[in-house]
Amino acid sequence: MIDASLIDAAATPYAPLIGAAALMRCAFRNENLRPIGELLLARAQAHPDDANAWLDASFLLQLIGQREAGLDIQHQALALKSLYELPAPGRIENTEPALRLLVLMGPGDFMANTPIQFLLETANIDAQVQYLTLDLPLPEQVPDHDVLFVAIAQSDANAPLLRDVMQMLDGWPRPVINRPEQIAHLSRDGAWAKLAGAVGTVMPRTLRVERDVAEQIASGALDAAQLLDGAGFPLIVRPIDSHAGHDLLKVDDAAALAAYLAKQPATGFYLAAFVDYSGPDGRFRKYRVVLIDGVPYICHLAISSHWMVHYLNAGMDESADKRAEEAREMLAFDKGFAVRHAAALADIDRRIGLPYLGIDCAETGDGQLLIFEVDNAMVVHAMDDPGKYPYKRPAMDKVFTAFSAMLARAAGKA
Repeated sequence: MIDASLIDAAATPYAPLIGAAALMRCAFRNENLRPIGELLLARAQAHPDDANAWLDASFLLQLIGQREAGLDIQHQALALKSLYELPAPGRIENTEPALRLLVLMGPGDFMANTPIQFLLETANIDAQVQYLTLDLPLPEQVPDHDVLFVAIAQSDANAPLLRDVMQMLDGWPRPVINRPEQIAHLSRDGAWAKLAGAVGTVMPRTLRVERDVAEQIASGALDAAQLLDGAGFPLIVRPIDSHAGHDLLKVDDAAALAAYLAKQPATGFYLAAFVDYSGPDGRFRKYRVVLIDGVPYICHLAISSHWMVHYLNAGMDESADKRAEEAREMLAFDKGFAVRHAAALADIDRRIGLPYLGIDCAETGDGQLLIFEVDNAMVVHAMDDPGKYPYKRPAMDKVFTAFSAMLARAAGKA
């Protein structure tokens, strides 16, 4: 049952932004979002200048699978207004906020920016989001703030925006966290270039190829091993800018690659050698870790019998055994995983140079850290059912507290 306060907020003209986090939490619980969507759209049509209604409707449409419609409505919202007050569930009433945060975001879906609302859900912070787009001039003035956080993720679509923001922030008078020039290196091939040879890590070479090159590999005209430092099939293939396993496939030979390309309209792909990271029991374990000012924190451990592991498809809800293992890993993380891979994580932090960074990774049989992806926009949250996942909230509170402390240190308010 959707909270009545959300219904009221959706129906009230010019109400504060509900925000992506609150709506995503409803979707995560499989609540019916359509009544809220109908109220938001009716409100927006009755009050065409109500930018908060348009932006909330955009979030909601994306959550119910209408991505393109959601992005169209987002465009309308940002044309009306580019500066939004973030919801602040952790704000302490009748007190001054601990600091004023300005977040820079770009247009796009939920993968286009750091989902910072989740990270701030327990923080007594006044946060505003300044959206920047390529079709609107950069703002001549922004609200005063103690610290600025760049949430724009790396992608082909965001590359020009990151360049604009780089120029905008040259000589910026306030502390900046996650500078765009570092974010720009987080493409899959860019991250490989940054992390090649990192201490204690394995990251197979990731090659960006245009479609014609992929087709030549599939036809046998090109040898994949010559392009991938001697690594041949099986390969991992995915379209450029795809995330969360969308259109990701392991291809065992050239014929399988040809069949994949026949179904994929994309013009460019990433190729990388497949690394078998299964444990002695045949299961695959993928960790999501964040580095906050260089300190590692665990966000989840997904355990699956399939190599392509994502938390939502790993069957964690259905397996008390998997949840018990995740609970043990979370409890022992600081003295276990974080110690085993301390040198690797420190080298990653040094090479990437972002105060806030997400890492999807695993452990190889010989004890090295296998890197799948490093990114500034991974979803990090505390939405899981506390009845099934009682161990999750304490672990995530550590992440949220560390994130707020990082902002405070940057602002000189620690």
